[in-house]
Amino acid sequence: MSNCDLCVVRNRAICSALDAKELEALNAIGRTRMIEPGESLIWEGEDSVLVANVIEGVLKLSTNTEDGREQIVGVVYPSDFIGRPFGGTTGHGVTALTEAKVCVFSRRDFDAFAREHPALEHKLLERTLGELDRTRRWMLLLGRKSASEKLASFLLEMAERLGGPGCAIQFEMPGQQRISLPFSRQQIADVLGLTIETVSRQFTRFKNEGLIDLPSRRDVTILDFAALTAEAG
Repeated sequence: MSNCDLCVVRNRAICSALDAKELEALNAIGRTRMIEPGESLIWEGEDSVLVANVIEGVLKLSTNTEDGREQIVGVVYPSDFIGRPFGGTTGHGVTALTEAKVCVFSRRDFDAFAREHPALEHKLLERTLGELDRTRRWMLLLGRKSASEKLASFLLEMAERLGGPGCAIQFEMPGQQRISLPFSRQQIADVLGLTIETVSRQFTRFKNEGLIDLPSRRDVTILDFAALTAEAG
């Protein structure tokens, strides 16, 4: 593994709680791995055998319904932690949406390390509670918001979560951000519980009203954050 001091998410990942000596010990039990788009890191229903920090790229958390359809239940970004420490069965698969770089650890080795380093366990608890808060907000979005509010909220979250080092975002004119979305229109529809036709209509309306620009199929430039925030409710 490369030196943690050079890691672009060093100050945002769970390992930010560790000092230099502890980071060296953590380095000894981990390795860096590159994942291609569409490649899976963790499979639903299998024993938890590894955990990882995301360094670059975006990955999806997904599960399969009884009729064989895939449902995306979450998205992880640079500095996020994935996997299930301290045993258990994985409740969802983890698959790269973009080319991704992850810092991978054997779950058993990581568990033993965490038990010896309370600061890391504390960071894990903080991260878990943060994920719980985001899940509750997502339940509100899916259950109560209109189609336009859902898409606006989704784009604002993309801008926030993809805004750090190692992320697919560019700053254009002051107050504008260009995002390379890791999702197809169909995947956005699946995530938001909408049809692809509804998603496409809302993208077109946002563009016509000057909230966003669509330079390509996967790129979105947010032109007016205040208006988009108001649209999100």
